[in-house]
Amino acid sequence: MRDAQLPAGWQPPTAADVRAAARTIAGRVHRTPVLHCAALDELVSGRVFLKCENLQRIGAFKARGAMNAVWALSEEEARRGVATHSSGNHGAAVALAASSRGIPSWVVIPDDAPRVKQQSVAREGGEVVPCRPGLAARETGLADVVAQTGAVVIHPYDDDRVIAGQGTAALELLADAPCLDAVLVPIGGGGLVSGTAVVAKDHRASPRVIACEPGGADDARRSFIAGRRIAVDSPDTIADGLRATIGVRNFAMVSELVDDVLTVSDEAIIRAMRLIWERLRIVVEPSAAVPVAVLLEGVYRPEGESIGVILSGGNVDLDHLPWRQSTPG
Repeated sequence: MRDAQLPAGWQPPTAADVRAAARTIAGRVHRTPVLHCAALDELVSGRVFLKCENLQRIGAFKARGAMNAVWALSEEEARRGVATHSSGNHGAAVALAASSRGIPSWVVIPDDAPRVKQQSVAREGGEVVPCRPGLAARETGLADVVAQTGAVVIHPYDDDRVIAGQGTAALELLADAPCLDAVLVPIGGGGLVSGTAVVAKDHRASPRVIACEPGGADDARRSFIAGRRIAVDSPDTIADGLRATIGVRNFAMVSELVDDVLTVSDEAIIRAMRLIWERLRIVVEPSAAVPVAVLLEGVYRPEGESIGVILSGGNVDLDHLPWRQSTPG
């Protein structure tokens, strides 16, 4: 579906663009492992292959898109520095990419973002610019930063270079597990699922692509069903990385390439997150657990299929785990 807000003459990124991004970011990000867990297979009645972007640099897949976008800048653009708004992971990724190129970065981040994510931005060399929660506040804050600094904007998801970079995770997943029937991906703004869908539809097995979303931030599902982009300013979910409204480019690509958008409750997300910690013994954040929750709750039933899941990130405030019981003082 073509949106009136799309740039004139815009064409979506292609599989060739994703392969070019893979060459650009090679050596600058990790090739993350794909894990398999027999206990999870048994629980969902299928074979599940987990792409561990929680083990990526800055602890999230966002390093891929940011690195591709920053290193695609001309020298003249790079001298101006870069700016973005973010719930945390993309901001840290932009700061990391900017530092790798020796240029400054500014990150507008809501003051309710997890502390660990705010600290990650600063640790990677980015200047944290706090704002109030909500997309409108983030966009206003970013516009102010750009007006003051002249920095180039690296959008968290509505950017062709970012989309192509995020698609490299699926490129690696399908190289390691080439016979998948479906790939399940978290969706917030839509950068990861857009890049994933481009790669999947170009792959010889052409696996279905299922976007997975919290029920309290279901703008992508509502948009997918309605056939038009429905924005939401204040989503309500524990999955802080998925509180963004689906982007303009991203909605166009999701409409054309994604097979379905499914939702689960926060309670299901927490159960899935805890199961991953306990059974796979790896740390994931709530956003990464959403596709696993979709499988565990039977919202998507593999029925013996081979399923790929992209675990999008692992940045968690360990002082505020969602299942942690309070104790008397």
